Amino acid sequence: MKIGLFGFGKTGKAVANVILQHEEFILEWVYRQSNILEGRSVPEFLGVQSDDPGTIYSSQSISVEDLLRAQPVDMVIDFSSETGLSVYGEAAADAGIKIISAVSHYGESQKAMLQKLAQRTVVFWSPNITLGVNYLLFAAQFLKKIAPWVDIEINEEHFKEKKGTSGTAVKLAQALEITENNINSVRAGGIVGKHEVIFGFPYQTVRLIHESISREAFGSGVIFVAENLKTDQPGLYKFEDILLPYFSPQQVIQE
Repeated sequence: MKIGLFGFGKTGKAVANVILQHEEFILEWVYRQSNILEGRSVPEFLGVQSDDPGTIYSSQSISVEDLLRAQPVDMVIDFSSETGLSVYGEAAADAGIKIISAVSHYGESQKAMLQKLAQRTVVFWSPNITLGVNYLLFAAQFLKKIAPWVDIEINEEHFKEKKGTSGTAVKLAQALEITENNINSVRAGGIVGKHEVIFGFPYQTVRLIHESISREAFGSGVIFVAENLKTDQPGLYKFEDILLPYFSPQQVIQE
């Protein structure tokens, strides 16, 4: 499966590193705004042994439409910014290319655009695409169903430069039906990302914790989604759509 990657910051580089080392996927190209690395090979730049072309292109030298015609891909993966969707979305949907977005924050206009694009192609969006944090979300919701009256607090810790409340923490709060006032944020150097859900019962607490040790965790999450997003039916999909089949009675019995 051929992949085009949008965004080549710290996380984008880590994701590219994981894709390059996976035999079932080919990193065709990376598309970014800056032309500083224009024409460079991602495998060569990252020092990874790979036959993938992984050529770096910039918006200053080629349009997304021209790039998709010259080097078509099966799927685009977005680790850029909330404005990236407007750059590639229409072109990808017109070409029937699957879209996987891991952008943590989208405004209402971007969310509306996701819905619009999903009428024409497969669109997947997760504000945190790591497998572990989405498993945490499942477990937290299950515990909330058992004890809907329990006290819940969410702690989220990230690197110093991250602005605003974590999109993952907001999603956790929404899923657990608590307000954002129950989210506590910490920003400090050396932290990649950590989320903790605290359930306060009488005389005891339960803590569910997920911590990303390195940004490659986002790459392994992308691979998991790409491998399991087998449908060709246009629509807007989320991580729950991929995980639910694993929790079906039939799957449990087979295991």
